[in-house]
Amino acid sequence: MSENNQEQKNFDIEINNETASGTYSNLALINHSNTEFVVDFIQMLPGMPKAQVKSRIILTPHHAKRLAGALIDNINKFEAQFGEVKEQEQGVPMNFGTKGEA
Repeated sequence: MSENNQEQKNFDIEINNETASGTYSNLALINHSNTEFVVDFIQMLPGMPKAQVKSRIILTPHHAKRLAGALIDNINKFEAQFGEVKEQEQGVPMNFGTKGEA
């Protein structure tokens, strides 16, 4: 590898407070066309009649593939540290498994 390829490019990334606090999502739907991938992050809550799309991210196919690779890499690192992430049954969970009482 040449020195130029080994050099890491640095750039500043800024995040505002609202974005930094994050948005909870427990479901993602992915669609694609020949030019882009659309990922809708959805929040489903018990007792709510409708799930809500909380964020929509639109990616080029190149960036979608890079994201998929980065997620796999991070999941592998997570499992090496904390153990295997067990996959749940397919489908959308409608029962959150707890009952609240007042």
